[in-house]
Amino acid sequence: MSQTTERMTTCCFSGYRPDKLPWGYNEDDERCLRLREKLCDIVSAVYASGIRHFICGMALGCDTLFCETALQLRDDHPDVTLEAALPCEDQAARWNEAQRSRYFKLVEQCDVETLVSRKYTPDCMMRRNMYMVDHASLLIAVYDGRFGGTMQTVGYAGRQGLEIIQIKP
Repeated sequence: MSQTTERMTTCCFSGYRPDKLPWGYNEDDERCLRLREKLCDIVSAVYASGIRHFICGMALGCDTLFCETALQLRDDHPDVTLEAALPCEDQAARWNEAQRSRYFKLVEQCDVETLVSRKYTPDCMMRRNMYMVDHASLLIAVYDGRFGGTMQTVGYAGRQGLEIIQIKP
């Protein structure tokens, strides 16, 4: 399969971390549950359109929800692959034990692990986001216009000509 064909069948994801979400870390909140449903519907729809490879940046918050959604899709469709795009080796070093455990279990279930930088640098998160966009034809973004990494990723994806599906949190 050519690199162009692979890119045309690849979707990446960007979204807010818990501090920017109305429900914070409470994933039992009704709004979070609705977001999970919406992600499931969108991921299923993009699969039906031909997307087979999903790339996730593995951050806390929306990335985690997206990764879990893509893994559920893979359970039903073995042709789905999931890539963990990691900004640095110690991405989860400052997270609490439960967050780190969830993170490592999810990374372990991914088909591919791509490490953008060995050590944390001020730009490794954005380089991770650019890697994802540069290897996809579609971006799903949980985004409502607030400044930050998701805004920068959406802007970069737009400049690169990706189709963008925006979900407001």
